[in-house]
Amino acid sequence: MSDIRLPRVTALRSPWRAVAAAFAFNGILLGIWASRIPAIVDRHGLSEAQLGLLLLFMGFGALVSFPLAGRLADGLGAVRITRAVSAAYVFTLLLIALAPSPAWLGAALFVFGMAHGSMDVVMNTWATEVEKLMKRSVMSSFHAMWSLGAGLGAATGYAATRLGWSIELHFTLGSLLSAGLLLPFLSLPWTSATRPHDPNAPIFAIPRGALVMVGIMALSAAVGEGAVADWSAIYLADVVGTDLSQAALGFTVFSVTMVAMRLVVDQLVLRFGPVRMAQASGVLSASGLLLVVSFATLPMTLAGFVLMGLGYAAVMPLAFSRAAIDANIPPGQAIASVATLGYGGLLLGPPVIGFVAEASSLRLAFALLAVLALTITVFARVLRRA
Repeated sequence: MSDIRLPRVTALRSPWRAVAAAFAFNGILLGIWASRIPAIVDRHGLSEAQLGLLLLFMGFGALVSFPLAGRLADGLGAVRITRAVSAAYVFTLLLIALAPSPAWLGAALFVFGMAHGSMDVVMNTWATEVEKLMKRSVMSSFHAMWSLGAGLGAATGYAATRLGWSIELHFTLGSLLSAGLLLPFLSLPWTSATRPHDPNAPIFAIPRGALVMVGIMALSAAVGEGAVADWSAIYLADVVGTDLSQAALGFTVFSVTMVAMRLVVDQLVLRFGPVRMAQASGVLSASGLLLVVSFATLPMTLAGFVLMGLGYAAVMPLAFSRAAIDANIPPGQAIASVATLGYGGLLLGPPVIGFVAEASSLRLAFALLAVLALTITVFARVLRRA
């Protein structure tokens, strides 16, 4: 195994800023997409079930990418793959805007899901290397930058709707501007650790041992995050009765709350420990979901999204930090295995919500997420090994 080559830190470019830029960029593009889902639904005349099916293509794309990204990160280095995937990610968002029919939209979402999912794996692997270099917990701060990016991306949807911008104009300007501002930070000199490929390793990275429970916790949080990203605007428009510009506020307040919480999670974990932090996270998330489904008013629904942001903020950073130090699995594969459940839930959960909403109601679908959120509290003790 080759050693990580440490870079020279400059005023504007540092290992932390480089990884933070990758997280922010990944979040911005997802936020841009999520903010215009109602407009895309209107353009293609999609029902809730049809939207759920199309989101399933996005989820499958991510699942296909996870094991490949994990192997590439271990074999070629996380930083090299992060740079390559982030450049491709820009163009996959543009494919969504240009899709002329639901069939082509499904194909575009599959490719978008592959880019998003693979970047999640490799940038988290790079983040664990920087965390090791800095010799302190900083994973939550990286995820805070992702949430900040997602919130900014969602906010551009609010502005674009108010200004009357087309989806094509919004996606093009948003993706190219964010790439121009953030991707140069990724050029920081850094050589990631590499490991020889194990020919006996399974094709799909599936959690085993204690990582199974870690993965279920990640899945529970990610399904909730995915629900807010892909369905909060629909929920506010259809259930609460807001206009399209107000509908973008749900994901925005959720993401802003996630940023604020993730900036202090590392300190809270040091004070209370990962187990108590995860237990509180499950309770807060479930409480926010119950508030959302109990009151069909804009203020109360937004308050519920705030509680969900507070609750879900710590779970994914805790899960990835635990996976990276597993004694039996290399970091790239371990993170990919947790991502298979975690981000698989982020991308596969929203389609399931669509099917439940079509069969019953969107409010009931959100209520079921509250039950799932409580599994975070139930399995929190597995983090005692971290």
